[in-house]
Amino acid sequence: MDLSYTKDDLAFRDEVQSFIGDKFPPEIRAAVQRSSYVPKEHMVRWQKLLHDRGWIAPNWPVEYGGTGWTPMQKHIYAEEYQAADCPKISSFGITMVGPVIYTYGTEAQKKQHLPSILNSDVFWCQGYSEPGSGSDLASLQTKAVLDGDHYVVNGQKIWTSQAHRADWIFCLVRTNSDVKKQEGITFLLIDMKTEGVTVKPIISMDGRHYLNEVFFDDARVPVSNRIAEENKGWTYAKYLLGHERAGIAQVAKHKRTIERVREIAAQESADGAVLLDDPAFKARLMNVEVSLRALEITNLRMQANISAGKSPGDGSSTLKISGTQIEQELNEILVQALGYYGLPYSMEQFKPDSNEPPIGPDYATGLMADRLLRRAASIYGGSNEIQKNIIAKRILGL
Repeated sequence: MDLSYTKDDLAFRDEVQSFIGDKFPPEIRAAVQRSSYVPKEHMVRWQKLLHDRGWIAPNWPVEYGGTGWTPMQKHIYAEEYQAADCPKISSFGITMVGPVIYTYGTEAQKKQHLPSILNSDVFWCQGYSEPGSGSDLASLQTKAVLDGDHYVVNGQKIWTSQAHRADWIFCLVRTNSDVKKQEGITFLLIDMKTEGVTVKPIISMDGRHYLNEVFFDDARVPVSNRIAEENKGWTYAKYLLGHERAGIAQVAKHKRTIERVREIAAQESADGAVLLDDPAFKARLMNVEVSLRALEITNLRMQANISAGKSPGDGSSTLKISGTQIEQELNEILVQALGYYGLPYSMEQFKPDSNEPPIGPDYATGLMADRLLRRAASIYGGSNEIQKNIIAKRILGL
C-alpha cells in the first residue's frame, strides 16, 4: 500500500484544514481541551456544521450520505480532525446503528432514521450489556414477547453510555429461549420515551455521569421497529460490532496524544534533567510509536475494505486490541510524566465558568481521571480477551 501523499491528497488536506480553521467554534475547542466529555449542545452544534459540509459520515455509502472519499482521504481527514482537537463524533448513530439500518433495515426504517442520525436531530445509545451478560453477550436475558403488532420488553441493560442524553436505543433482546443462545436474539430500535423505559445514572469514579442502567417494564415496541428477521439479531450485532471495533483504533487521536506527551515531558524533569531526554522514558515512548505505526497501516487496510463495500469483519478485533492497549499505555505515560501533579482532581476545573487555579501546571488537569476512566477501554466494545478468542478461531482457525 502506497502511503505517500499525492498532489490531490495535499490539496484535500488543505481543504480540511481550511474548513476546520474557519468553522470550528473556539468555545467548543476549549471545552474539548479541558475534558474529553463534551456537552451535548456543543456536540450537536459541531456535528450539524459537519453535516452541512457533507462530512459527518465518511464511511457511509454515498447514496446514504457518505463522502465517497478514498481510504487515504479518510486517513488525512482523521489526522487533521484530531490534530485540531475536534470532538469525537457521537458514535452510536453514525458508526454503529446507522450502518445496520442502511444494510439490513426496511425502506421505512431508512427514511425514518438515517436523516435524523446524519443531522444530529436524534441521538442514540446502545442496549447490549446486562448484569451477568457483558463479555458473554449471547447470554443476555432481556425478553421481548410478541403481542399482536408489538413486542412487550422486560429486562435491564447496564453500562449504557449516554442513555440519559439519548432519544433512541438499539437493543438486543431475547425472543426465543429454546434454541442455541445466539439464535434466539432479536435486534430492536426503541424510542426512549416509550412508557416503561426508565434510566438510572451510574456515577463514575471521576464523579461524572456517562453511564446508566436502563430498565424495561412491559415496554411496548412496534414490530416495525425490528431490524430484519426475528431471532437473527446476533448476525446484525456482529456486523455492528465490526464497525465499532474498526472505529476504536483512533490512530489520529493517539498521534495527538504522543505530541502532548512530548510537550509535557519537555517541561518536566527527572533527576535534574529534562524528562524527554531520559533514556528509559524515551524508549517507552518509542515502543508505543512503533506499535502505533503498525496499527495505522492495519487501519488503512481496513478502511480500504470498507470503501470497497466489504464488512470490517473479524480483522477489526486486531484494531480493537492494539488501539486500546496503546491508549492505556499512553495514559500511563502521561501520568508518569506528571508525577505527583497527576494526582489532584477537582470536577470544578472542567466547568467553563470556573475561576479556580489548577493545582500544578495547566496541562495536568484531569489526566489522572482520564487514565482511570480509560482502564475500561479494554473491556467496552467487547473485552480484549474475547477479541483474542475471535482471532484464534475465525482468523487463525485454531
